[in-house]
Amino acid sequence: MEPSGPPPRVGAGRGQPSKPVGATDDRELVRRAQGEDKEAFEELVRRHQHRVFAVAGGILRRREDVEDIAQQVFVKAYFSLKRFDQRAAFSTWLYKITVNECWDLLRKKKVRPLVYESDLSEEQARQVITAGEKENPEPDISEKLEARENVERLLEGLDERDRLMLILKEVEGFSIQEIAEVLKLNGNTVKVRLFRARRRVVSQARKRGN
Repeated sequence: MEPSGPPPRVGAGRGQPSKPVGATDDRELVRRAQGEDKEAFEELVRRHQHRVFAVAGGILRRREDVEDIAQQVFVKAYFSLKRFDQRAAFSTWLYKITVNECWDLLRKKKVRPLVYESDLSEEQARQVITAGEKENPEPDISEKLEARENVERLLEGLDERDRLMLILKEVEGFSIQEIAEVLKLNGNTVKVRLFRARRRVVSQARKRGN
């Protein structure tokens, strides 16, 4: 049986005092939410809404679209929770829903997401990165991306997925493996795409005189 009643609104718990569920891990909260414990689901929303906004914001440009997608993601998660496999990480499952909802919106708007080359092997990834580093050492862009107001300006010109990867890695602190799981790529492809995207960001910064 699916959960009854409306799901909690995204953002409803911001600024509220933490409740006893705050110390509970995601797996236990999911188990309780599957048993229609709405307080447990509200805690999951509070824990993950920031990163859901970050994932959506890495793909979509309009704040209104990001907010709409975030709400849709948690609604879908709420009504799909009974089917969630506890062997998987709730966070990864949630971020995959976010990415899929964003791509669906872009398709409806006739903006086709770009498709990557085939997943790269470890050796192919090493060759690409090594060849690039011989020309110039890999740039450190973390400081440039720490200031959130610089992000949009520096990421202009990147396609949606490369933009998303850089935001997740440099701003939100996702690991290579987490990004690979969310985007359904292998880790080597993510490493190479990040490597190339960082170089494009540096090139963009130089053109702007940063």
